[in-house]
Amino acid sequence: MRFSSLLSLVAGLGIAGGSAYLVRDLLETKYAQGEVKQCTNELVRVVVATQDIPFGRVIDGAKLDTIDWPASAVPPGGFTRVQDLLPTGSAEPRRAKMAIAKGEILLASKVSSFGEKVTIVQSLGPDSRAISIKVTADTGVGGFVTPGDKVDVILTHGKAENLKTVTIIQNVRVIGVDQEADAEKEKPGVAKTVTLEVTAEDSQKLALAQKAGTLSLVLRTIENEDEKVLEAISLRDVLQEPEPVEAVAPEEVTVRSVVVRRGIDETEDELN
Repeated sequence: MRFSSLLSLVAGLGIAGGSAYLVRDLLETKYAQGEVKQCTNELVRVVVATQDIPFGRVIDGAKLDTIDWPASAVPPGGFTRVQDLLPTGSAEPRRAKMAIAKGEILLASKVSSFGEKVTIVQSLGPDSRAISIKVTADTGVGGFVTPGDKVDVILTHGKAENLKTVTIIQNVRVIGVDQEADAEKEKPGVAKTVTLEVTAEDSQKLALAQKAGTLSLVLRTIENEDEKVLEAISLRDVLQEPEPVEAVAPEEVTVRSVVVRRGIDETEDELN
């Protein structure tokens, strides 16, 4: 009995010792993983906007601040020091090349160089053109078109029963309303001109269409960018009137005849 008890005691001690080693290894592994995770989530300071900065506005210290941000999540071109955005000496300030929202990280792609002139051209995409068309409250969607919207352009031309309309351009971006190019503008207003971003070919269409009739804008949703091109319609299509049938002129019949002379007498006989 004593030998059996001693054997059980030794076995118990062995199991307890092995368990302790396993627990220690497990804790060391978790601790090591925690160290790696902590290292991966290292924070850095990034520059953010403390207020909305519209397109073309000066960037100064009052509009900037720094916050902690995960180093692995900092976007390319993000600024980490406010002083890198502010001019020194007699240098001209930087300006917003695109609208920057409050709380947004400032990126090099959205900020001009010191003293660089910021114009609407810098918001155009590759191989694009900017062209303005005249609008009114009726043709400009009641003033609800703002920079950044997508629109179709419709041409209406002709007179009376020959009146027709056709969509000449679809899904183009509005880059300016009158002299306003701020895409963050939410307050609508009746404009006199709207500037659109189009291709070189479409700019020619618009220039010609303005002389041919009345241009109207149609606001689009962002979900139907692949919508098919609409066909032209006439006033008769709207009124559901059939096209007039042209009267067919009667076929002309050619009559052939022969003249017969007998002495001083002359007769003309028709040939069947």
